Amino acid sequence: MKIKIKKNISILLLILGFSCVGYAQQEIQFTQYMFNRLAINPGYAGSSGSICGSAMYRTQWLGLRLDAPTPGGEAGSLPTDYLFSFDSPVKFLHGGIGLTLYADKIGYNSTTSGNIDYAFRIYWGPGNLSAGFEGNFYSLKRADGLFGSSDLTGNPNDIPSSTNDPALNNKEVSDFLIDASFGVYYQVPGTYYLGFAVKNLLASHSDELNFTNSRIVNLLAGYEFVIPSNPSFRLKPSALVRTANFSVFQVDASCLLEYQNLFWGGVSYRFQDAVSILGGVNWNKLKFGLAYDMTTSKLGNFKSGFSHGSLEAYVRYCFKIIIPPKLPSVYQNTRYLL
Repeated sequence: MKIKIKKNISILLLILGFSCVGYAQQEIQFTQYMFNRLAINPGYAGSSGSICGSAMYRTQWLGLRLDAPTPGGEAGSLPTDYLFSFDSPVKFLHGGIGLTLYADKIGYNSTTSGNIDYAFRIYWGPGNLSAGFEGNFYSLKRADGLFGSSDLTGNPNDIPSSTNDPALNNKEVSDFLIDASFGVYYQVPGTYYLGFAVKNLLASHSDELNFTNSRIVNLLAGYEFVIPSNPSFRLKPSALVRTANFSVFQVDASCLLEYQNLFWGGVSYRFQDAVSILGGVNWNKLKFGLAYDMTTSKLGNFKSGFSHGSLEAYVRYCFKIIIPPKLPSVYQNTRYLL
């Protein structure tokens, strides 16, 4: 039974490793997506009115590991994601700019990507409306030492050193892709926000990796509701719907309860994947957040005993540069005193 479980995990990681080879690609997922709006919609850039830097880390499916290494000596990795983002309003550009950097490792593949954003913003009704444009850059790499699932014998120590499949050779393959994205974002600060974005408009293709960027459509919305009986508390429901080529869908729905803009906690649900617990604190200009996902899919400990869940950490720092108004110059001349 133990050998069979190890074989199943090995096959799973191979599938994960090749999930980005082909056409159906999903974006990196974060449970704390409501704090990560720039990575979802380029129209968000500069909308907070402050200069902000954020960092996120996510490790998925804790406890699920490949014990036997590949011929190159390194076991395939479960999804591990790093993200850094920066955005700022720029007055003379009538909007804001942003930068997002990703590092993603899954199975036997790794991706490093970067987004550069510009959002043009106007006041419209009670809030402001922005249109964002984004340049996307992807550095893709498939690790060496791959083997096909047909080569697995069930013995964890019997890992083949080669394969007859020419698509699964033992050399490292990499490529670099350029793409573009567009988004529209509307917000009434302190009340609600709505966003629509299309990622990877060019659907750029890699011949080296037999890989095509999927067009990802993101719908994002959130609302802030002050509890009338106790204004110190605010309810913040939000939702994110995304689809890759309208063939793969992912739905996240969340609700946070915030106390005096100091502490928050809540729950989130990702359809057919996970139930999550979130919590965090604001300290001066810093914001800290943690999320723990309890896997509800077949990988979860509730059904198969494989995954112990996923863990995610978030930190954000925002500040404003206030330039004091220039004092009017005084011209002293006794003639003006008459």
